[in-house]
Amino acid sequence: MSAPSADSARDALEALRQEIAKAVVGQDAAVTGLVVALLCRGHVLLEGVPGVAKTLLVRSLAATLELGTKRLQFTPDLMPSDVTGSLVYDARTAEFSFQPGPVFTHLLLADEINRTPPKTQASLLEAMEERQVTVDGTPRALPEPFLVAATQNPVEYEGTYPLPEAQLDRFLLKLNVPLPPRDAEIDVLTRHAEGFDPRDLEAAGVRAVAGSEEIEAARTAVAKTSVSAEVTGYIVDICRATRDSPSLSLGVSPRGATALLATARAWAWLMGRDYVIPDDVKAFALPTLRHRVQLRPEAEMEGVTPDSVINSILAHVPVPR
Repeated sequence: MSAPSADSARDALEALRQEIAKAVVGQDAAVTGLVVALLCRGHVLLEGVPGVAKTLLVRSLAATLELGTKRLQFTPDLMPSDVTGSLVYDARTAEFSFQPGPVFTHLLLADEINRTPPKTQASLLEAMEERQVTVDGTPRALPEPFLVAATQNPVEYEGTYPLPEAQLDRFLLKLNVPLPPRDAEIDVLTRHAEGFDPRDLEAAGVRAVAGSEEIEAARTAVAKTSVSAEVTGYIVDICRATRDSPSLSLGVSPRGATALLATARAWAWLMGRDYVIPDDVKAFALPTLRHRVQLRPEAEMEGVTPDSVINSILAHVPVPR
C-alpha cells in the first residue's frame, strides 16, 4: 500500500477530532492541542480540577488511533522501575532479562503525574527527551510515534508534588482543562442519562480513524510548512520580551522559542496552509509558553498569572505585516 497523502492525513486527523467529540464535550482546545503535539513529536500536560474529563480525553485519543497505549496511575509509592522497567532474574537460565515497563508504548497516559515524588517523575525525563530508556547501562529505544499525555491536579490540592522546571520544559504544551460552560455541562448530563458509559468508548461509537502512517505523512507535510524571516523574528521578539518582563523571574528559553515555531507550523498546516502567519503564533503562544515562565513572588501576590503576562506581551510586541 502507498503512503497516505498530506491531504488524506489531514482529513484523518480532522476525523480524529470528531471521534473524540463523541465522548468528550466542550474541550475542543485540548483536543486540538493533543493533535498538534502528535504532529510535533511533543508531549502534553493537562491540568484541571478533578472531574473535568482529563483522563477520558486521553483515553478517547488512544481509542481513535491504531497505536499501542498504556495507562499508569502515579501514586506516592510508585518507583522509577515501575515506569521504565527493570532487570528480572530468571532462575532457569541463571541470567537477568529486561522486563519493559509501561513507558514502552506509543501513547502513555501518565495519570495524576504530580501525585508521585520527584524521583519517580524524573524517570520520564530520558524517555520524553531522548525517546529511549537506559537500564543497567543499556539504552533501549521507545516505539515511534511516542507521546506522553500527563494529567495533573492544580498544586493547591493536598498531596501533590509540583513538577520541577526541567520536567515542565519537556512538555511541548500545557493545556488547561476548564470547567465546561452550562450548555456543555447539560450535554454531558444528558449523555449520561441516555446511557453513556465513559469506561466503554466502543459503545459510544468512538473508532480508530488514524494510525502511524497518517501521523508520519502529516509530520512530513508540517516539516515543509514555510516560515518567513519576519514571522521567525516575531517569535523571537515574543520570547525575548518574557525575559525582560518585570513580572517574571524566569523567561522563555531558546528551546521554548523552537517549540512555539513547531506548534505554529503544525497549526498552520492543520488550517490548510503551507506557510505560517502571525495568527498561528498567537494561537499557540499560551499553551506553548505558559509553563516555561516563572512569576516573581510579588507579582503572584498581586494576582498576576503567566497567561496574563503572555497576553500583555502579545498585545505589545509589533506584529509583522
